[in-house]
Amino acid sequence: MFVDQVTIWVRGGKGGDGCCSFLRGAYRPKGGPDGGDGGRGGDIIFVADPGLNTLVDFKGVRHWYARSGEQGRGRQQYGKAAPDMEIRVPAGTMIYNEDTGELMHDMQPGDRVVIARGGRGGFGNEHFKSSTNQTPRQSTPGEPGEEFTLRLELRLIADVGIVGLPNAGKSTLLSAITRAHPKIADYPFTTLSPQLGIAELDGERRIVFADIPGLIEGAAEGAGLGHDFLRHIERTRVIVHVIDPLPADSTPASSYRLIRQELEAYSPELAEKHELIVINKADLFVDDAELQEVVRTFRAQLRLGGNVEVMSISAGTRQGLAEMLERLWTMLRGRTHIETGWKAEPDSVP
Repeated sequence: MFVDQVTIWVRGGKGGDGCCSFLRGAYRPKGGPDGGDGGRGGDIIFVADPGLNTLVDFKGVRHWYARSGEQGRGRQQYGKAAPDMEIRVPAGTMIYNEDTGELMHDMQPGDRVVIARGGRGGFGNEHFKSSTNQTPRQSTPGEPGEEFTLRLELRLIADVGIVGLPNAGKSTLLSAITRAHPKIADYPFTTLSPQLGIAELDGERRIVFADIPGLIEGAAEGAGLGHDFLRHIERTRVIVHVIDPLPADSTPASSYRLIRQELEAYSPELAEKHELIVINKADLFVDDAELQEVVRTFRAQLRLGGNVEVMSISAGTRQGLAEMLERLWTMLRGRTHIETGWKAEPDSVP
């Protein structure tokens, strides 16, 4: 089960109370103050766990408490500090203060950050003794820990985001280049949640892909599944735009325009990311000349310049996948800049 947004409440542990005590013992008739300080409360610490990719563990547990510190005791015995509570989340989790909207931390791989600090322990009466106050009878309570209502929002960390209309072949492409096993079927919205996969070009080169559920018109305003999952491609560095060469009710060019409009409506910065356009399902064409004619028509309808590359692949037969991965590796390493193919204009008609 994929869960990418939850609200939880966290509280650091309360500090232990200080102790008010006086020493009484043989050969020490006058004694003296010997109440120890309380222990510090535990912190709430968030840890980025590379083994997690969902927030499903938080669905049934909404309240997270750290333990309180021990109270101080007589004979100048200090209370024991409470252990910290570690909360493990996937890398890419953004932690927001739900009350103020403030971004408290953006969890990156290897991060370990204190979100709610535990309270300081109270002072025992031994702490207040002095030459002018030899029998202090006051002690202080432990301080409360910090508490927050948090909104956790997961944004997957991937090098490349795969976008396109439903049934364009995104899941098939992901399964062909990685070891991921997304659900594949011949009906729309087969993929109901983002899928991650790692493509290995060789022993030292790897590319992390994120397959985003099929977008439709109005996705940026909440239509279909796109509104929930568009944010997962905000972190990607390159977008692979998968095009069906034989869509049922439109043309490849209009399909491309529709997705580009939704990306720009959701985030202008997202629309400016480097993009590689791939025409999928090349195996549907027996004659290569027919496929090239589809590509030429696609380029002409979108008025793509010569610096915009359109690749032809077949995820089903793995045709052209090695070349696509090499091109993506080049783009990710910054050696080649491939311009975005098309920008929405006021008079653009799909």
